[in-house]
Amino acid sequence: MKRTIILVSILAISLFSCKTETKSNDAQNEQKTDNKSKIGKQLNITILLDLSDRIEPTKYPSSPEHFERDIEVVNYFTELFKKDMEKKGAFMAKGKMKVIFSPRPNDSEINNIASKLSIDLTNAKNTKEKKQIFDNVTGDFKENLSKIYSKTIGTKKYPGSDIWRFFKNDVVDYCIEDDVNYRNILVLITDGYLYHKNSTDNKENRSSYLLPKNVESNGLRNPNWEERFKDEDFGYIKTRDDLNNLDILVLEINPSENHKNDEDVIKAYLSKWFEEMNVNSFKLYNSDLPQYTKSKIEKFIN
Repeated sequence: MKRTIILVSILAISLFSCKTETKSNDAQNEQKTDNKSKIGKQLNITILLDLSDRIEPTKYPSSPEHFERDIEVVNYFTELFKKDMEKKGAFMAKGKMKVIFSPRPNDSEINNIASKLSIDLTNAKNTKEKKQIFDNVTGDFKENLSKIYSKTIGTKKYPGSDIWRFFKNDVVDYCIEDDVNYRNILVLITDGYLYHKNSTDNKENRSSYLLPKNVESNGLRNPNWEERFKDEDFGYIKTRDDLNNLDILVLEINPSENHKNDEDVIKAYLSKWFEEMNVNSFKLYNSDLPQYTKSKIEKFIN
C-alpha cells in the first residue's frame, strides 16, 4: 500500500513538473514573439535616383535646387535607418540600405563613388563595426552623393534613369529579400515623366515611357481625360505581377511648369502600373520643401 502511494506521488510530481516546464517554455516563446513584434521587421531600403537633366539648375531652377532636395531625402532615410538600429539594438539590427542608379553611369569615377552608397548590417562582424556604420552612415552618404551630383552637373552628362526597364528586369534582384523578416522598400526619386533612350516600346495605347508631349498627343489634357484614360486603356506596358512583397514611395514628382495638371496623369500612369504589378503598397508625392517631404517619408515608414 505504501509502495503504491509513493508511486502515485512520484507520478503526480512528474506530471506537475512537466506542466510547469511546458508553461515556462510557452511563456518564453510568447516573450520571444512579443519582443520580435515590438522590434518589427528589418528594413531593406533601396533608393533609385534619376540622374537626368531634371537636376540641371539652369534648366529647371528651384529653391532648394532639385539635386539638393534629392540629397536631403537620402539624408532623411539614413537618419531613419539609424533610429531603427537604435530601436532594435546592435545585436538585433540587420537592416540594409543602398542608393542605386539604373542604368549605371558610364563614368567610372561616379560608379566607384556609388559603390560606397550601400550598407548591410548582416555583414558587420561585431557590434563595433555596427557602431562605426551608425556613426558614419549619414555623413558618408551625403558626402558621396554631393560628389556624384557635382560631377554630373559639372560635366552636363545626364545618363537618366530607365525606370521601366528596371522594373522589367532588375527590381526583384535589387530590392526584395526572400526572408520574410524584412520589409522591402523601394524609393523612386524622379520628376514622374519616365523616359530613357533604350526604352521606347509601344503596344497599342500602352508604352514604356511618358513625356509631356505624350500627355498632349494622347489627348489627356482635356476635362474628360480620366474617362479616355480608362476606356482606351492608356498606361505603361505591364512588366510583371509579382511585387506583393514590395512597398514603393515615389518622391519629387514635378510636372511641366506650363502644365501642372500633368501630375494627375503622371500619378494615374504610375498607380495603374503598380497595381498591375501587385505592389503591396505605394504612395506618390510631388516635389516639396524638405521639411514637408520629411513628414511624408515618416508617415510612409511608420
